[in-house]
Amino acid sequence: MNNLTKMKILKPASEIFEAFVDPLKIGNFWFSSSSARWEQGKTITLKFDEYKAQLDLHVIEIEKNRKIVFKWGPAIENFIVTITLKELEHSKTIIEINEEGFDENGDQLINHLVDDKEGWVFMLTCLKAYLESGVTDLRTGLVKD
Repeated sequence: MNNLTKMKILKPASEIFEAFVDPLKIGNFWFSSSSARWEQGKTITLKFDEYKAQLDLHVIEIEKNRKIVFKWGPAIENFIVTITLKELEHSKTIIEINEEGFDENGDQLINHLVDDKEGWVFMLTCLKAYLESGVTDLRTGLVKD
């Protein structure tokens, strides 16, 4: 089972791609920091300083300005996330995030799908605000509890 989220961002695909793979940019909209530039075959450590948390992701595939595929999550689940960039015009791009690996028979399936969808929508909103308007302080604004 998968979870698909889409958003239009009024920037070229190359700028959106760089926001993810450049460790100096990702902190403006998603994680506090990234251990290295995202490249195929690399394992990247992402940190959320505000929550004293970190996680590793393994980059499976990179197609410059078009696609990023990575694996993350507990070893038992191993979620695969595919970020696809579809440039409509030079200044408009549809970004799709497809997350796969959900246990269709799990007791928490619906909660997990909803929680993840909420996270992707929030991250994409932060990305849109960062790239289109220069807003960099939304990243940790979501309160879960």
